[in-house]
Amino acid sequence: MAMDIDVQPNEAAVYALGGLGEIGKNTYAVQYGDDIVVIDAGVKFPEDELLGIDYVIPDYSYLVENIDKVRGLVITHGHEDHIGAIHFFLEAVNVPVYAGPLAAALITNKLEEHGLTNRTELNIIGEDDVLTFGELSVEFFRTTHSIPDTFGVAVHTPVGVIVETGDFKFDLTPTTHQPPNLQKMARLGAEGVLLLMSDSTNAERAEFSKSERWVGKTIDQLFDDITGRIIFATFASNMSRVQMATESALAHGRKIAIFGRSMDTAVRNGLALGYLDIPEDMLIDAHEANKLPPEKVLILSTGSQGEPMAALARIANGTHKQIKIHPNDTVIFSSSPIPGNTQSVNHVINLLEEAGANVIYGKINNIHTSGHGGQEEQKLMLSLMKPKYFMPVHGEYRMLKVHAGLGEAVGVPSENIFIMDNGDVLALTADSARVADHFPAADTYVDGNGIGDVGTAVLKDRQMLSQDGLVVVVATIDLKNQEITSGPDILSRGFIYMRESEELINEGRREIFKAILTAMREPNANENTIRNAVISKLQRFLFSQTKRRPLILPMFIMI
Repeated sequence: MAMDIDVQPNEAAVYALGGLGEIGKNTYAVQYGDDIVVIDAGVKFPEDELLGIDYVIPDYSYLVENIDKVRGLVITHGHEDHIGAIHFFLEAVNVPVYAGPLAAALITNKLEEHGLTNRTELNIIGEDDVLTFGELSVEFFRTTHSIPDTFGVAVHTPVGVIVETGDFKFDLTPTTHQPPNLQKMARLGAEGVLLLMSDSTNAERAEFSKSERWVGKTIDQLFDDITGRIIFATFASNMSRVQMATESALAHGRKIAIFGRSMDTAVRNGLALGYLDIPEDMLIDAHEANKLPPEKVLILSTGSQGEPMAALARIANGTHKQIKIHPNDTVIFSSSPIPGNTQSVNHVINLLEEAGANVIYGKINNIHTSGHGGQEEQKLMLSLMKPKYFMPVHGEYRMLKVHAGLGEAVGVPSENIFIMDNGDVLALTADSARVADHFPAADTYVDGNGIGDVGTAVLKDRQMLSQDGLVVVVATIDLKNQEITSGPDILSRGFIYMRESEELINEGRREIFKAILTAMREPNANENTIRNAVISKLQRFLFSQTKRRPLILPMFIMI
C-alpha cells in the first residue's frame, strides 16, 4: 500500500523533499487529488563532517510510492542545487521533465553521462507555455538570477494559485537581456495568489542586490589596469559573468583559453544557445596560450569555490599539466564562497599568492554580486504577488524566519505564514491552511556508486576514525575449551605510535585477555558476546589512559 498523507479531497497539498532549513537540495511538490507536480531536483554538497560523502540528495520514497500520481518534473533554472540530483530523481521517479533551453542543455549533458537519455522525456519550455496535468496547470514567469532562462512557477489548482519563485533577484538591467516579467507577476497577484513559496537565501541582507552591469564596469576597469596574464574564475553557469569577461578580453586584445570541463561545457552551450558571443578565432587552446605574450591572454577557469580537483586548484598547487602560475599573473575570483566552502577558497587563494600571483577577491573589489534578491526584493515579490498565505523556502532556518518577518511587515498576517520542515505537508483550501501531516524526508547520502547505504552509524565510525584512529584486536579463541590459543595482539592505526607505547599496549593486552576469559565463561557465550565484551573493556581502558576513543575492531579466529 502506498504511503499516503492526511489531506482532505478538497485540499491542495504542498511539501518539500529538500530546500527547507538548508541551502541546496531544492525539491518541492504540489499535489491535488491524484495529481502531483514536482518543482526542481536539486543536490546539496556535503558539509565537512560528512566524511567521504560526495552528494546529499532527498529521500524520494514518498514520490516512489505514489509514482502513479506524479505527472512531471518542472525545472526553474539550471543550477546544481536545482538540477544536480536529476539523474538520481529520474532513476527513482521516471517522469517527463520540463525545463528552459539552458537548463535543458545542462540536463541533457547529465542524462548522457549517466546513460538516461533514451528513457527520459525532456521537454523545452518557454515563459509563455502552459502545462496541464490532470486538475493542475502550470504557467511560468521570467525572473533574473545568475544564469539565463530562470523562471518562477505558478501552479493553478482547483483551490487557488500556488507560486514558487525559484531563485530570483530584480535586475532591471540584466546582461542576459532577459528582464524580470513584473507585469506577469503583478497580474498573478491581481488575480489572486493563494500561497507564495519564495527564495529566502539573502533574507538577512537589508539591501537591493546590485545589477550584473555594475560588476561589468568593475571588470572593465580591472582589465584596463592589469598588464600580465589574467585568470578569471567564476561559476561556469554564470553566463553573464563569462560574457562580461570575454567582452573585456576582446576589447583589450586578449585571446581566451578555457580550462575545466564544466566551463568548457557551459561555453559550448552558451554559444549554441546564443547567450555568449565569442568570435571563434579568439578562442585558443593551452598550447597557444603558453606561446602568446601574457598581456594577450585571458584564461577562463573553473574552481572559484576552491574545489580540489577543479582547474584553478590544480593550477594553484602546481599539478596542472598545461598551466603554471607566473609572477605577474592576476587571478580574479568573480564569485563569493557558498556556505561551507570558505576554507577551501582561502586555501586556494593562499597557494596562488605563494606562487607569486596577484589575487583579486572579496566584496571590497566589487567583482561579484549575488544572484539572489535581498530584503527589498523579497518584499517587492511579496507585494507583487499579494499572497493569502506565505511559506518561505530555500534557506536555513534563520533565513526562513527573517523572511517570514518580511512577509508580516508587508501585510501577510502572522497566522498565515508557515515555516516548514522537509516532509511537512501544508494543506490548503481557498479559505484555510493547516500543517496536516509529515512524511519521512531525511537526507540520503551518495558515496561513490552507493546511494543511501551510508547512514549515521557509518558516518559516526568515519568521524571516530578521523579523530581518534583505529585499534585492531587479533586473537585465536577455542570457545569449546574456553582457551585463548593465540594472542591477543593489538594493532594501532592513527591512534598511538606503537614503538613508543609498549607499556600501554601490554596493559591493554592484559585487559583484553581478562575480558575474553570472563566472556567465554558466561552462559550462551559466542563470538558476538566476546566481541562486545572486548570493545567495552578496551574502550574504557584506553579512554582512562589517553582520553581518546578510537574505533575498536576485534578480529577473532574461532576454533
